Amino acid sequence: MQVEKSVHSNNQTKRIMKNITLSSPRLEVVDALRGFALLGIILIHNLEHYNLYFFPENQPAWLDALDKGIWETIFFTFSGKAFATFSMLFGFSFFIQMDNQARRGYDFRLRFAWRLLLLLCVFAQLHALFYNGDILVMYALCGFMLLPVCNLSNRTVAIIAFLLLLQPFEWYRMIMALLNPDYTTVIGSFSGAYGAKSFAVLETGEWKEALYSNITDGQLFSNFWQVENGRLFQIPALFMFGMLLGRLKHFVKSDASVRFWKKVLFVGGVMFAIVYTFRLSMATYIESHTTDSFRIAYRVAIGSYQNFCFMCVLVALFTLLWFKTRTGLQVQRILIPYGRMSLTNYISQSILGSILYYEYGFGLWTKTGASVSLLIAIGIFTAQLLFSRWWLSSHQQGPLEYLWKKWTWIGKKKP
Repeated sequence: MQVEKSVHSNNQTKRIMKNITLSSPRLEVVDALRGFALLGIILIHNLEHYNLYFFPENQPAWLDALDKGIWETIFFTFSGKAFATFSMLFGFSFFIQMDNQARRGYDFRLRFAWRLLLLLCVFAQLHALFYNGDILVMYALCGFMLLPVCNLSNRTVAIIAFLLLLQPFEWYRMIMALLNPDYTTVIGSFSGAYGAKSFAVLETGEWKEALYSNITDGQLFSNFWQVENGRLFQIPALFMFGMLLGRLKHFVKSDASVRFWKKVLFVGGVMFAIVYTFRLSMATYIESHTTDSFRIAYRVAIGSYQNFCFMCVLVALFTLLWFKTRTGLQVQRILIPYGRMSLTNYISQSILGSILYYEYGFGLWTKTGASVSLLIAIGIFTAQLLFSRWWLSSHQQGPLEYLWKKWTWIGKKKP
């Protein structure tokens, strides 16, 4: 009888440990946070009509006021911050993959490089066919910067990330503009030229022309714009910070992690207030006492700092709210399946959005203001969330996530 109880107890323990492994609190909070970031991205993209900006005229005054309020609120909350959160969690996922394979005695760096090539050549190109604001190409290229730093100390990685976050190239351009009034920057000249070609096709072209334009001029516009706006430095910095969060287990609830996120919330909030106040108070002076070249570099740098500080506030608040309970608040848990299928949902929301807004689809870009676009965004999110819940009820991963993982290990049995 005692033996039977012991066997039953051991079996029960194994089941509990299995559940803990499959439903790690760290992974769930990260999935939920990733879902929250992706929701913010969808809201921004819809208000922008997937880069076909348009503001309806001859609307009632109350609707104009509502559109303006929605636009300003969504952009203040999510513009630059949702993308930054999404980027940071890419670095966190890199750590998880590297750590999981290291525990099995396998060096994952070459496989991760192959994984980045798949992202660049397959998934990014699929996304770029439909949306000329693709970020995946830049993610794939910047992801290679994780490989030489992944074995460095936490302190060294933090210093490198911080220096990148400071936007050193923008400081170089500001100093050059101060020293030489004739110094000119070419920012915007490349992205602007390709963007003009791409947008013209999206406004009037057939779907075949639009897809071709997106994958050529649109892709050049997107990536030149990101380089010109500081993301070549910002993205790898965010990747490295995400990797450090994984190393230090700050998404695992503990007294130390709670203290960490409280510090992040306080410092991020104070720094955001300082940067935001400085930007407002100096706006007139910067406009009247500096050259165009200085202002362009200054706006890139100060905008990057502001967005990073506010992102820290959002991520800290989200994580601390999650830590209030053992498994997160119910409203946060809703986002878990959405975040688990982030690649599938990120690409599919662009496909849906392009069909809804571009001229080869329903052409809603000239018919919807911020209010209606917000409702459309909520509709896309709801449909994707329901699909994610349904799909994950019988699959471990989303369809694109499954392909990415399967192709990652092509030619080799997974350790």
